[in-house]
Amino acid sequence: QVHLVESGGGLVQAGGSLRLSCVASLRTSSRNTMGWFRQAPGKEREFVAGINRSTGRTNYGDSVKGRCTISRDNAKSTVYLQMNSLKPEDTAVYFCAAADVFGATMQYEYTYWGQGTQVTVSS
Repeated sequence: QVHLVESGGGLVQAGGSLRLSCVASLRTSSRNTMGWFRQAPGKEREFVAGINRSTGRTNYGDSVKGRCTISRDNAKSTVYLQMNSLKPEDTAVYFCAAADVFGATMQYEYTYWGQGTQVTVSS
């Protein structure tokens, strides 16, 4: 059963923008925090952003602060990641994830993962 489905990845030039979406098919308590991670070839998976389902409080990884915005639409069980001023180093597979704990920022805190969507930023 697929619980999280990402979309919106693609190829963009440096300086451009993309908006990723993730639709969750999970009970509410399983997605108290929705997050985005990314993994570039040969690198470890990295926390990008997370959002509290109830309060909307957000957390961001240092590498994307000021350039990315995570948001949610609880009615649609959807979380978004707006990425601006993209750089070649943002190239990675971006994963949506869900945690039953609030404020999750670490991989081990997330129970459900999407299949990932590729983002490629050309220079």
